[in-house]
Amino acid sequence: MDMNFKKNGEEMTVELGGRLDTTTAPDLETKLGAEISGVTNLIFDLEKLEYISSAGLRVLLSAQKIMNRAGNMTVRNANESIREIFDVTGFVEILNIE
Repeated sequence: MDMNFKKNGEEMTVELGGRLDTTTAPDLETKLGAEISGVTNLIFDLEKLEYISSAGLRVLLSAQKIMNRAGNMTVRNANESIREIFDVTGFVEILNIE
């Protein structure tokens, strides 16, 4: 999986590409934990993400819980199959998806 973290003051954009699954989710969770301090606006750009498993959803949910206390989180550019997963799992009700 490709991960790119871009910080601009209190805003951070995390660009994800490839597969976010049981193999790659722990790495994202570790890197996100190291970078999220001081962030009040977190954006996940999923334009290049091809697949997300329950492990990946768990990382997004964990980030959402942190940002509920610290600011805002937005998910952008999810393709149709990723959006369908969000819909089926009920994540459309939990996440701010643009």
